[in-house]
Amino acid sequence: MSVKKIAATSLVAGAVVAALSIASVSTASAAAKEKCYGVALAGKNDCKAGAGTTCAGSSKVDYQGNAFKMVDAGTCKTMSLPGDRKGSLTELKRDVPA
Repeated sequence: MSVKKIAATSLVAGAVVAALSIASVSTASAAAKEKCYGVALAGKNDCKAGAGTTCAGSSKVDYQGNAFKMVDAGTCKTMSLPGDRKGSLTELKRDVPA
């Protein structure tokens, strides 16, 4: 193989490795989030807020139990909220408007 062909092959291989590295970092970042219920302020929830709501921004009260925000994985249950409220990985039965 000529030096030019070896150099070209190395460049292509390097580009493939770089692309795969970027893809795995993006996947890891996306996987490092989780739904945290009961932590969103009114109108600031992420999509699907349970009964009585339609999608993002449709929660009616602060810390609505069936409305979630996407947060960094592992932080939901340790978030500091007013009063004795805690975030939850599952829907809560609190502050759901009729």
